[in-house]
This record gives sequence, structure tokens and C-alpha cells, in this order.
Amino acid sequence: MNYKMTKEVIDLLEQFEIENTNGHYQASMDGFKEWLCDKSSFENKQKEEPYWEGKETGRSPESAISTLLVHVNRYAKTYSKSAISESDFTTQEDFIYLINLKAFGKMTKMELIKKNIHDKPVGMLIITRLLKQGWIEQTESDVDKRNKIIFISEKGKQALEKQMKKIREATDIVAGNLSYHEKMELIRILNKLDRFHYPIFSRNIDSKDLIKTVYEEYSFKN
Repeated sequence: MNYKMTKEVIDLLEQFEIENTNGHYQASMDGFKEWLCDKSSFENKQKEEPYWEGKETGRSPESAISTLLVHVNRYAKTYSKSAISESDFTTQEDFIYLINLKAFGKMTKMELIKKNIHDKPVGMLIITRLLKQGWIEQTESDVDKRNKIIFISEKGKQALEKQMKKIREATDIVAGNLSYHEKMELIRILNKLDRFHYPIFSRNIDSKDLIKTVYEEYSFKN
């Protein structure tokens, strides 16, 4: 038995537990493997640290990430707006809601709203608009009569299918000139961010308390 290798693995497990006190990774073998992959990727790319605007004057990487995410979101909205021009869709949220219903099936209104990371008032306006168009239908829940279950209608499927070519073209453009491997790496990183933020979003913390609460519960030290 290679005791030196065994000790190295135990040391890595100990380091994983120390660095994972904030719960960013699952306390399991899968979580350990994900942490190990991230650690290896980071160490390999440390010498290839990218440039970002304002870096030379002390601008933080967190600031650059936040700004770039906002920029990419705005670019995506621009292409989505083009994809639904000359159609009956009002906003990109209309077809995104329909795509989710088509992909995941029936769900409650709040389940659909949370899946799209919207506040209830905004989500309800979109759902009302889709109901008026006849693109979705609703029925009473068998579990709780107070809840309505919504699903995409045949008319909604037809409206979606009519625009799908342009919508797919818009998503292709958003991915830009990334290689296949870069796309896979970006998906992995964005999934990791989504897994971090979604549980916080789902708690519906009041805006005035949100930043304070998150900073108290999580460590953001590198």
C-alpha cells in the first residue's frame, strides 16, 4: 500500500473540510471531487490570470464579474428582442415561461415564477398575459384547491414553435465565439453560481436585510 499517497488524500480531505465550512460544496464524495476539480483548474490557470478593465488601478475581480454578467445579460436581451420582433410575444419572458412549461410540464404559478427568478408581482403579470393570449391554461390543484396548476396549451406550443428558429439563432449568437470546451466550462461555472444564489433567492429576504444577512451567513474570503 502506498502510505504516502494515502496520507496525501487524507490531507486533501482535511483541507476540503476546512475550506468548505460555508457549505459551497456538498459534504460528500461528489462534493469533494468537485472541489478537487476546481482546485486543480485554479492552480493550473493561476499563471494565466486574465486582464479586466480597471485591474491596474485596483478594481476587484468581483466587480469585473458583476459588470460583465450585467453586460452579457443586456446583450442577450437585445438578441431576444430581435428574435420576437414581428411576433405576438411582448417580452422574452413570455417565450421563456412557455419554454419552461413545455420542457418541465405542469406546475403551480409560484413554481414557474421561481424557476424564472422573478418576484411574484412581475411573474403574475407575465402569467396573466399568457393566459389572455390563450398560450397557457390553468386548472385546480389536486393537492391544494387554493393553488392553480398551469400548463402550455396547443396554441402556446404553436406560437412557440413559430418563433423557435429565431430563438435558437439568438441563443447561438449569445454564446458568441466560445469553443465547445469553453462553453462546457462556462456552464459549469454558471451552474455553480446558480446553486449558490438560488437558495438565497428562494428565502425571499427583504431587500433592506439581504446583503447584511448573506454577508453574516457566508464567508467571501479567498
